[in-house]
Amino acid sequence: MTQDEMKKEAGWAALKYVEAGAIVGVGTGSTVNHFIDALGTMSDKIKGAVSSSIASTEKLEKLGIKVFDCNDVASLDVYVDGADEINANKEMIKGGGAALTREKIVAAISDKFICIVDGTKAVEVLGEFPLPVEVIPMARSYVARELVKLGGDPVYREGVITDNGNIILDVHSLKINNAKQLEDQVNALPGVVTVGLFAHRGADVVITGTPDGAKIEE
Repeated sequence: MTQDEMKKEAGWAALKYVEAGAIVGVGTGSTVNHFIDALGTMSDKIKGAVSSSIASTEKLEKLGIKVFDCNDVASLDVYVDGADEINANKEMIKGGGAALTREKIVAAISDKFICIVDGTKAVEVLGEFPLPVEVIPMARSYVARELVKLGGDPVYREGVITDNGNIILDVHSLKINNAKQLEDQVNALPGVVTVGLFAHRGADVVITGTPDGAKIEE
C-alpha cells in the first residue's frame, strides 16, 4: 500500500466523527484532501465547514459544502486535520503547508481534534521535521536570532507568504522534549504570530492509516 493510500484510509475513517447537521472544522494538506473528498459524500447532511486555508476552502466549495467564516461560529464539534509529526502524548508539529495560524485558531474553538496521519508521522521525540514559525516580516531577523538562542537553526522559507501575509521560519536541529514549554517560549517572542507546536491543544483522537487499514487511538 502506498503512502497516499494510507493517507486515504485515515482521511475516510475520520468521517465516523462527523454528525448530521454539524459545522466541521477542516484543516489543510494531502491527508486532509482525502477527508474533504469523504466529507463531500455527506455534503447534504452537514451545515458546512470552517476551513483553515484558502486551498481547503476552494476544495470544499467545489464539492458543494458551505464554508463559514470562523468569526461567525462560536464553537465546532469536531476539527479534522493532519500533522507533520505527532508523539505518543498526541502533541504535534504542524505548518508544513504554512497554514499553522489558522489551523491553531480552528483547533482552539473545536471540542474534539481528530488528527489524521499516515504511519510515517509518528515519532518518539518531536523535532526531526523542521518546526515552522509564522513571523511578521519586519521581525524575521530578530526572531531568527532568538530561535538560535533556543537551540534551533532557523531557515527562511523563501518564496512563501502565508494566507495572513506573513513569512515562515523553519527551525531545524531541535529535539523537543518539553513541547508545551517551547510553545510558550516561541509564542512569547515579539513578532511571532504563532509556532507550529500543537502541545497545549493537542489531538484528542489520532487516526493512523496503515497497510492494514485505519488505526484509531482515542
